[in-house]
Amino acid sequence: MKIQVNSNYLEKYAQEYSHLACENVFVSRKFVTGQDIIDMTNCIQVNYFVVKRLFELWQLELEKLKSNPYFDYRDIAVHEALTEFMNTLSRRIKVERSYLEPLVKSALIDSVILAVDPVSFYQSEIDMAEDMMINAYLKENKKYYKWHLSVVSFLIDKAGFGHDQQAYSKAVASNYQVIKDSLESGNLLLATLSEIKAFDLDALLVKSDAEKDQVISANKSTRVHDKSFFDTISNDEMPPAQHQSTSESALNQFPVVPGKLNANRIKAKFEREFYRGMKGMIGNLSESLAINQRIMFSKELFEGNADLLKHALKSIDDAESFTAAIDLLNFRFVEDLNWDTNSEVVEEFLVLVYRKFDS
Repeated sequence: MKIQVNSNYLEKYAQEYSHLACENVFVSRKFVTGQDIIDMTNCIQVNYFVVKRLFELWQLELEKLKSNPYFDYRDIAVHEALTEFMNTLSRRIKVERSYLEPLVKSALIDSVILAVDPVSFYQSEIDMAEDMMINAYLKENKKYYKWHLSVVSFLIDKAGFGHDQQAYSKAVASNYQVIKDSLESGNLLLATLSEIKAFDLDALLVKSDAEKDQVISANKSTRVHDKSFFDTISNDEMPPAQHQSTSESALNQFPVVPGKLNANRIKAKFEREFYRGMKGMIGNLSESLAINQRIMFSKELFEGNADLLKHALKSIDDAESFTAAIDLLNFRFVEDLNWDTNSEVVEEFLVLVYRKFDS
């Protein structure tokens, strides 16, 4: 079943997020370059989806040139000259704020859908590919998918799979059911948006029939079908299994002590690529939590005591380092409040602590 989201909330949030993000970027400049966009926000997926859209527009310009009936674009000399021109053009990306802001808004919406409903997102990507070109399309765009890539990466370059869109879509859905428990939490991924504006997952997800008139499907019907700057973007060729083994090898250096948090182990886990965009929370934890996070942490970790949560956040803010903050949690809260140190809610709380201290 497709996840349904509140279109009013997502539209409003995307509008405000894109405005604030561009406010930060254009403080002292009139234009941004391609590299500026890659480093634009703390959310790596939003940044790369903006670049993905620029690549699509670049491709459309190329197709417009080739559609001119008065010149032979199949000629080798013309082809080589055109390729050089388009590559040069791509390395001269220069975007004003009025043009960048709608791209950021669209990238934000795509990122949210990918975080909460990767099956629908990747199925819509498959629908955008031309007949018999699905594999090529996914391979070309793989470098822009920074979240939940393992949902679709198993299909890329898989010889003999076939070319039918329906078969690809079914394979994605089936694969998700197998690996969903190993995927990064959508809530954790969306936490990277909070540097710009706090995101309320509870407000996004539709939970009752009364709200369904505000629902949009995760599938987006309005998206465009279709060596340069875009080729310079790194494409991680390591398959998911190797990512997992590498991460496990790093984590195994630090022993697990039941009922205790290990600062070094937590840092080793969060320093993986999936968490690369999570560093550097601005301000104090006591002032940075979204309302839904305060409610969840209070209920799940602090026995429903909002004052105890407030005290914990203030104590963490006063700690001198990440290690000191983890020692504080172990000494005052983990054992006394019987935390499940492997739970998702504890992990989400630790991500916030990590982001406060790690830079």
